[in-house]
Amino acid sequence: MNSDLKNKNIAILAEDHYEDLELWYPLLRMQEAGANVVVVGMPDLRTFESKHGYPVNADKVASAVSADDFDAIIIPGGYAPDRMRRHQAMLDLVRDIFEQGKVVAMICHAGWVAISAGIVAGKRVTSVSSIRDDLVNAGAEWVNEEVVQDGNLISSRGPKDLPAFCRKIIKAQLESSPVHEAG
Repeated sequence: MNSDLKNKNIAILAEDHYEDLELWYPLLRMQEAGANVVVVGMPDLRTFESKHGYPVNADKVASAVSADDFDAIIIPGGYAPDRMRRHQAMLDLVRDIFEQGKVVAMICHAGWVAISAGIVAGKRVTSVSSIRDDLVNAGAEWVNEEVVQDGNLISSRGPKDLPAFCRKIIKAQLESSPVHEAG
């Protein structure tokens, strides 16, 4: 196991109907790189099911954590982002992490969460094409690329882009400082 991200704490948001690969691939890849990955759900600690019925257990609820607890946050797509953006604690967590200059990584439909958190205006982003208009109307510059990084915001289109998405997240974590001490 690689330990490049040792002492890095990364949150992954969970809600029902997440896209299987967009949650599990980054979760396992970040763990493989040595990060401590915490699945953050709402409204309570429970098991969330993917679009295809695959379960993930929440480690924490969004209302019980803060941006200070994490070095980055990953927002998977699927239909979960439409549910996530209804939870103010999730939006606050995403916004606070972003405002602290830490990585916010979003893929597929996850741009909906970033829109509701108010962090996309003036940013260059990508997503699944079906939410392009939503991102543009929120003030973002949308491009059709495999992965886009604009400052601390990383975005990707969908499952086929997961390798590049995860490489970009890991690279951003390796370049960031200071290292957050795991506790």
